[in-house]
Amino acid sequence: MNRRSFLKSSMLIGGGILLPAGVLSLVGRSGTASTPDLAGFDGLVMGTGYSVRLGGAAKEGLEQQVLSVLRDVDTHMSTWKADSELSRLNRSVDGDWQEMTPATTRVIAQAMSTSESTHGAFDATVGPLVDLWGFGAGSSSSNGVRGQRPGVQSISQTMARIGHEYIDVDLQANAVRKRKSDIELDLSGIAKGHAVDRVAAVLDANGIESYLIEVGGELAARGRKPDGSAWKVAIEKPEAGRRDVFRVIELENRAIATSGDYRNFFDDGGQRYSHAIDPRTGQPVHNGLASVSVVADTTMAADALSTSLMIMGADEAMAFAEQHDVAAQLILKSGSSLAERHSSAFEALYG
Repeated sequence: MNRRSFLKSSMLIGGGILLPAGVLSLVGRSGTASTPDLAGFDGLVMGTGYSVRLGGAAKEGLEQQVLSVLRDVDTHMSTWKADSELSRLNRSVDGDWQEMTPATTRVIAQAMSTSESTHGAFDATVGPLVDLWGFGAGSSSSNGVRGQRPGVQSISQTMARIGHEYIDVDLQANAVRKRKSDIELDLSGIAKGHAVDRVAAVLDANGIESYLIEVGGELAARGRKPDGSAWKVAIEKPEAGRRDVFRVIELENRAIATSGDYRNFFDDGGQRYSHAIDPRTGQPVHNGLASVSVVADTTMAADALSTSLMIMGADEAMAFAEQHDVAAQLILKSGSSLAERHSSAFEALYG
C-alpha cells in the first residue's frame, strides 16, 4: 500500500466522533460519561491505521487474529515490500502463469472485473502512472518527483505500460499471467477494502454479531450497538487542511468506501494535481468531483467502485451508478461551495 498516501492518525472531535485522518470518519465510541467506550482495538499496519469496535466483549486472542490477517494482506499485496507476492509478479518478465495465493488471485480477479465493467476507469495496472506523478512506491525515480508535473513524452511512454487487458487470471488454478512483460499491478485501490472484509470474516468466525471495522478509511458494519442504535459513519467534508463532518449516515450489515482528491496532492504553477490518476488519459483528474462515497455489500466492491466513480466524473459516474444500481454519494466543487448528488440506490437507503 502507499504509505505516504494512507498513513493515518485519529482525533476525537465534538459529539464523540472518532475521526481518522482521511476521507471517512466513524462514530466508533460513545464519547460520553454515561456510556462506556465500546470494546475494541486500534493499530497500524499496511502503512495505514485500523480500528475495530465491538458490540460486546473482545474474545481472548481476537486482536492478534485480526492483526495476523491484516499483515497477511500486506505481505502478499503490498507494492512497497520487495518480497511481496505482488512485487514478485511485477518483476516477472517471462509471461508464464504465476501461482498465487487464493486471496490474491480473488482480489486481482475482482480488480480485472471492475476494470471491464468501468471501461478502464478503474485499472489496477495504473501503478507506473501513479509513480510517474510522484505518488507511488516507485516514485523515487527521476521521472517521478512529487511536486513536479512530468513531461508529455514521459506520460506517453508510461501510458504504453498501462492496460488491464494484458492480465489473465485463472481462479481455478490460482494463477495470474502478464501478457506484456512491463505491466505491473497496484492493488491499492481495492486491497484495503479486501482487508476490511478479511477482518469481518474473522469476527464472524468468532461469533461476533455486532462490530464496526475501519482500515485506512474503508469501513464495514454488522448488527447494531448494544444500546440498539445503529453504527454511524461520518463522511468527511472534502476540504484540505480541515477536519469537518459533511454528512453522518447509519451503517448496518453494509460497507462504505470513499475516494477523494483533497488529501494527497501537489501544486505546480497554480494547478493542483491529485493522486487520483485517470488510467485512460495518464493525467490526474480535474472533473469537478471532490469525493465519492459508495455503500455496498462488501468493502472490496465499495473500495473499487468509489475509485472508479471518482475517475469518471459526475455525469459518467451517476449514469454508471444508475445503470448498475450502485449506492453512491457524489460531492462536487461548485465555486467556493460544495454540492451533493445521490444515485437512486443511495436515496433508497438514506433519502
